[in-house]
Amino acid sequence: MNPNPRAETHEAIAENHYLVHWSYGGSRNPSRWGKISAEYVLCKTGQYQSPINFDSDNFERKINSESTPKPLKFNYQRIPLTVKNNGHTIQVDYSGGSSGGSSMEIDGETYRLLEFHFHTPSEHTVDEMAYGMELHLVHQNQAGNFAVVGVFIEEGSENYFLQQIWDHLPESEGEKTLEKLMVNAYNFLPENREYYSYDGSLTTPPCSEAVKWYVMTTPIEASAEQIEQFMEIYPMNARPVQPLHRRKIHHH
Repeated sequence: MNPNPRAETHEAIAENHYLVHWSYGGSRNPSRWGKISAEYVLCKTGQYQSPINFDSDNFERKINSESTPKPLKFNYQRIPLTVKNNGHTIQVDYSGGSSGGSSMEIDGETYRLLEFHFHTPSEHTVDEMAYGMELHLVHQNQAGNFAVVGVFIEEGSENYFLQQIWDHLPESEGEKTLEKLMVNAYNFLPENREYYSYDGSLTTPPCSEAVKWYVMTTPIEASAEQIEQFMEIYPMNARPVQPLHRRKIHHH
């Protein structure tokens, strides 16, 4: 498989997850992903890998500049809930025929929302501190390029919209579709839309690069009980932070 996501569909990359088994622990943990399969070599050799740490003393703030990207524009629609346990995380599928055309626009480019899923603890860190969880909203444009929006989740008040999903979590691998229960990814975005941006990769094998990352600086909340409920299924499903190398982080 070509490791460049620009030459792959999201479905092809997702299917590849099951060709060679990988995990977050044991002999197939993240430190060994690049050795498990030739398809996963970028997990070891890539120079643009994700996640990363956001060092508050080491980013460029892009304000009042012609090169400043326009604000992220979200056009998310309500869809019937399709929640999946894929063996690595809990995922809500937006790529079916009932997706409602949900998308994100950045710099005039439209990216279709494919799915969102969860990690614990957060994969990205801020000043080397992790949040309780992290939500990833995965998008793809017509050219096949990926853009992922990351949202930190910190312990706090119960999250009503999250609980709608949590009430139907598949504890083992499989999928549930509830036609009468509608969800909207927009409800998982913070009110403050400032974000960090950088060039990175998928955080799971095959660790494909050329992924545009937009990580919200402001977290949303979930209760301790909600975080624990996820951890009962996945106690830890986060890849460690990767070297920044020569990349620049922008704060918008």
